[in-house]
Amino acid sequence: MNDTSKRRIAVCPGSFDPVTNGHLDIIERAASVFDHVVVGVLNNPEKRGLFSIEERIEMLEESVAHLHNVSVGSFTGLLVKFARECGAVTIIRGLRAVSDFEFEFRMASMNRKLAPDIETFFMMTSNEYAYLSSSVVKQVASFGGCVRGLVPVVVEKKLREKFGSGKTTNQYAGLEIEE
Repeated sequence: MNDTSKRRIAVCPGSFDPVTNGHLDIIERAASVFDHVVVGVLNNPEKRGLFSIEERIEMLEESVAHLHNVSVGSFTGLLVKFARECGAVTIIRGLRAVSDFEFEFRMASMNRKLAPDIETFFMMTSNEYAYLSSSVVKQVASFGGCVRGLVPVVVEKKLREKFGSGKTTNQYAGLEIEE
């Protein structure tokens, strides 16, 4: 299929700060449905992430290297503008729980208003990742907890670098206990 106008291209957007195995679940499943998936890392200048845009892209590229029809880029501003620039006909959004749906529905409705030619597909994450979020991973890692199995190996390593060796010190009854 050489004619790119006939390729079914999807954009899978997010902050990916950091990418989790839940994100990868959605990306891998989208890659099995679409000809090409562009993972779009949102660069929101109003928010300061734990990882820079460059670090997030690097971690994502390593995490999706086994998927030959997936590429990674970044964008600022409107998602539908980025989707058009990529030639995408679909936006992929992952849902973990019913609580995600209201926000995602509002965003999909606005995107539909701005770009009626671009569809939004919702994908339910696998049950094993339904509780997982980048925020939870960062919190666990910041307290020295183990995030193995929740994030790709490259992300686990980067989190250890950001937060130290993983050892934590707790105080209990005036005693310092190293865990």
